[in-house]
Amino acid sequence: MSRAFKTLDDMGDVTGKRVLVREDLNVPMADGAVTDDTRLRAAMPTVLELADKGAIVLVLAHFGRPKGQRNPEMSLSLVTGAFQSVLGRSVRFIDWDGADEAVAMMQPGEIGLIENTRFFAGEEKNDPETVAMMAKLGDLYVNDAFSAAHRAHASTEGLAHALPAFAGRQMEAELDALDK
Repeated sequence: MSRAFKTLDDMGDVTGKRVLVREDLNVPMADGAVTDDTRLRAAMPTVLELADKGAIVLVLAHFGRPKGQRNPEMSLSLVTGAFQSVLGRSVRFIDWDGADEAVAMMQPGEIGLIENTRFFAGEEKNDPETVAMMAKLGDLYVNDAFSAAHRAHASTEGLAHALPAFAGRQMEAELDALDK
């Protein structure tokens, strides 16, 4: 089947490559616990496939609407444990402060969850500086967040132009369904 988009099958050898993967991890929480892990489970096929192929997987996501401000109640650190549990793998939480160093220490096959993209005012504005800051962490970009793909944000639209871009398994399935 000929497609207008590239998928994980078109990536080639990803061993040791830093792959920024945009997922939708905006999950409901109550009393500090994830109450519905559907979105976490939906991220599994793409994240685990890339990790199993030796990529350094760096998950980007938003959580809530912090309006460009750091808000501890909307930190993805709150989701890391549940994500780790769903994946059955260790997940390293990475704050934007010190992200370069944290990513440089990661090994092929490891998974990192980077802090909420919406902590930056430039995320929702698709600001070129925010795109560049995110892009420097990766070699390749995968959009697997179909539910956020309609927004021209730095982590959805901007990165797709800054790095070689591919559709994740979730995105691929949704686009194929639309095509039918």
